[in-house]
Amino acid sequence: MIVKYGMIAICVMALTGCAKNAPPPADTAADSGARKVRSADGAIDGQIYGTPAPRSKFAKLQIGMPMKQVTDLIGQPTDTDAHVTGKAFIPFYFGGDTAQVELFYKNEGSLTFTGAHFAAAPNRLAEIHVNPAETGYAH
Repeated sequence: MIVKYGMIAICVMALTGCAKNAPPPADTAADSGARKVRSADGAIDGQIYGTPAPRSKFAKLQIGMPMKQVTDLIGQPTDTDAHVTGKAFIPFYFGGDTAQVELFYKNEGSLTFTGAHFAAAPNRLAEIHVNPAETGYAH
């Protein structure tokens, strides 16, 4: 009986150690020309792809804004999409970004929202993708 629980404990420690010692992901922001931006409260590390036109809807936005504030400020999107990320399946992972919601705005681009921690609703602006040729529909 002790051996059985000992083996389970060893397996749990091994899996936990693997999750913590995994190599960091490649810096895709540097490869794609995105600007890294931190929210004013420091809870969200976001990225801005492209530069919004000075009087565009996206020029009014800041990384870390709640989804409700964004839609009140620039209006409802043309289309939306939601999905879980790979981080949702990491054992013992209690960080954020386990689910995302994307809002698509025709002729503006798309916005990605995520939660600040594992139990948070995906409602904080994390990425701004400026694309004047955006169709406005989920791809």
